[in-house]
Amino acid sequence: MTTSATGTEGSAAHPRFAEALRELGLEDVVGRVRRFPEATRTAAEAAAAIGCELSEICKSLIFAADGEPVLVLMDGASRVDLDRVREELGAGQVTRAKADVVRETTGYAIGGVPPFGHRTRTRVLADRSLLDHPVVWAAAGTPYAVFPMPPKGLITHAGATLVDVREREA
Repeated sequence: MTTSATGTEGSAAHPRFAEALRELGLEDVVGRVRRFPEATRTAAEAAAAIGCELSEICKSLIFAADGEPVLVLMDGASRVDLDRVREELGAGQVTRAKADVVRETTGYAIGGVPPFGHRTRTRVLADRSLLDHPVVWAAAGTPYAVFPMPPKGLITHAGATLVDVREREA
């Protein structure tokens, strides 16, 4: 069972994210947010709940590049190659950000981080693999809510640079 609502009040999206959607002129997306009774915190959980391919999920992952937060948008079936992110950013070291840094930077908990509408502005990288689908699903600010969007629009609204940072297949 899923639910959605059209306004910020009672919306399936996190209130801050619903407000960010409205500020971006994306009111119609608020009404397409789907909330599930079971968590959609991982890409696998989200794909199972939605009934889509794992690669149609857009993961929003926060890393620390030389101590500075950076958001990487990656398809749900792939893993981020930290060396490729480091090379892309010209950073000395890239590590996965700790949970408190994720919340402080984005305003959301891990498992519910949307691709945009964050508390602070960060550098954003989007892996090219997201363009393999006409629509991708991303977190809507909670570990129980997701929304669909064409990947080009999602990348644009996130202010992302299109890159190749997924792990290469062995």
